[in-house]
Amino acid sequence: MRIIASSLRQLRPAFKRQKCYFTSGIAEARNHYKKNYYNSAYRLANHNESKLFGYHSFRTSRALSLDARKLANEGVLDVSVRNANRAGPLVEYERRIATGELVDGDSFQVGTLEKLQRLYDELVVSADVCQLDRNKALVPARSGWLWSRLLSQPSYAPVKGLYLYGGVGTGKTMLMDLFFDQLPSNWRKKRIHFHDFMLDVHSRLQKHKGVSDPLDVVAGGISEDSILLCLDEFMVTDVADALILNRLFRHLFGKGIILVATSNRAPDNLYEGGLQRDLFLPFIDTLKERCLVHEIGSSTDYRKLTSGEQGFYLVGKDLSGFLKQRFQQLIGDQTATSQDVEVVMGRTLHVPLGANGCAYFTFDELCDRPIGAADYFGLFKKFHTLTLEGIPIFGLHNKSAAHRFVTLIDVIYENRARLLCTAEGSPQELFEKIVTIAEAKQMAPRTSSRSRKSDDSDLCVDNELGFTKDRTISRLTEINSKEYLEQHAALLAEMQFSDGNGGGVRQVIEA
Repeated sequence: MRIIASSLRQLRPAFKRQKCYFTSGIAEARNHYKKNYYNSAYRLANHNESKLFGYHSFRTSRALSLDARKLANEGVLDVSVRNANRAGPLVEYERRIATGELVDGDSFQVGTLEKLQRLYDELVVSADVCQLDRNKALVPARSGWLWSRLLSQPSYAPVKGLYLYGGVGTGKTMLMDLFFDQLPSNWRKKRIHFHDFMLDVHSRLQKHKGVSDPLDVVAGGISEDSILLCLDEFMVTDVADALILNRLFRHLFGKGIILVATSNRAPDNLYEGGLQRDLFLPFIDTLKERCLVHEIGSSTDYRKLTSGEQGFYLVGKDLSGFLKQRFQQLIGDQTATSQDVEVVMGRTLHVPLGANGCAYFTFDELCDRPIGAADYFGLFKKFHTLTLEGIPIFGLHNKSAAHRFVTLIDVIYENRARLLCTAEGSPQELFEKIVTIAEAKQMAPRTSSRSRKSDDSDLCVDNELGFTKDRTISRLTEINSKEYLEQHAALLAEMQFSDGNGGGVRQVIEA
C-alpha cells in the first residue's frame, strides 16, 4: 500500500493538469503543442509570381491573390503554408476559385478562411493531445472509485474553437463545410445542424431519466463519438434549449470538445429577449471563453446570385388544382396515399399524400399545428420533395405559423430537399409585416390626419422573426434557383443509384 500511495503522490501533479489524458488505463500528461509554432510568420518568396502553397498560383484569382499577399505581409499566416503537401480550407478554396466552382475571391471570405486555416493547422499539430484520431483515442472503462476521482477534473482542449457569425448569404455554411471536408476522415468529428443537434440532445436526455446528472451522461456520449463538433445555424429560440445549454456545454468543453459554429447572431445577441434569459447569459461567457469569435462581413448575398425562378414557387390564389397537377407529374405513375412518418421519441407525423419521395401538405396541415423541427427532420428522412399549398402573408394573426415556416425552410435547406409551393406573395412580400422592435420604433407614428390602424393592425413586432426573416427569404430564393434544383437532381440520382430508392435526402455528415 505504501508503494501505491507513493506512486499516486508522484502522479498527483500530472492529474491536476487540464491536459491530462488516459489511454489503456495509464495516465499520461502530454505537453502542449509547440508554443512557438505560430510565433513565426510565414513569408512569401520574393518572386514575381508568388505562390502561397508551392503549386497553387494565385494568377487565377486576382482578388484572392491580393488578400493572401496582404495576410502574408502582415505576418498572419504560418511559414509552413509553403509546404507543397499542405492541406486545409484555404487550399481547397483557391482550388475551387481556379476551377470556377466559386465566385472570385471575396476579401471577407478570405479573412474567415485564414481563421479556419489556422484552426485546421492547430488541430493537425494537436491531434494526439486532443485525441481526435478515433483509432488512437481508446476510451478506458470509466467505472469504479478511482476512475470517478481521476475523471472528475475537466480536461479542456488546448485548442479553442471558432464561432463564425454574419449576415444572410455571406457563405458561413459553405466555409464551415469546406473546413469540415478537409479534416482527416479518421478523426472523431461531426457536422450537424443546430436544430438536429438539440433534438438529439433531448432524445438522449429521455433515455437517461432518473440519473443524478443526465446532462453529464449525455455530454459523455457526445464527446466519445465526436471531439470536434461543427454546428451550423446556431440559433436559440426555444426556452427549453436555452435553459440547458450552459450546463450542457460546460460538460462538453470539460470533456475536451472543440466547437466550430456558424450563426446569424453575435454571441451577445443570442436568445435576445427570450424568457428567463438571465439563466442563459452564463452560456454566452462560456462560449466566448472556449471559442474565438469572428464576424463575416459582406455586402453580397451569394444565394441571390442564382438564375432566378424555375417554376416551383407559384404566386397567386386558387392554384390548388394546378399544384396537384404538378405534384402528379413529380410522382409519375405511382399513386399517392395517406401515410404516417416516424419521427423522434416514438412520435409519428401524418402525411396526407405521399408517393415516390414526394409529400403533399396544405400550409395549415404542416405549419398551423403544434409541429416542430423534430417532425420536419423526420419528414425529410423519407421524402426528398415537399409540395406545400397556400403559404400566406405573415402577420400578428399567424405569428406562430410564421415561426414554424422559418424552421421548415431551414430544415428543407439543410437537407437539400426540393420545395414546390403556392404562396400569396413573393418571399419578400410574405414577411413585409414582420418587424423587429428597432424597426417598429423607426416607423412613423400615427397622426390625426393619417390613421394607420388598418395598415398596422396586423403588424407583428417580433425580434426573432424580424432577424430570421432575411435568412428565410434568401433561402427561399436559392431553393427556387436553377443551380439548387440541379444540385438536388444530382444528389437524388446518386442516392437512387446507391440504394435503389427515392427516399429522403437527409445526411448528417459524420466521420
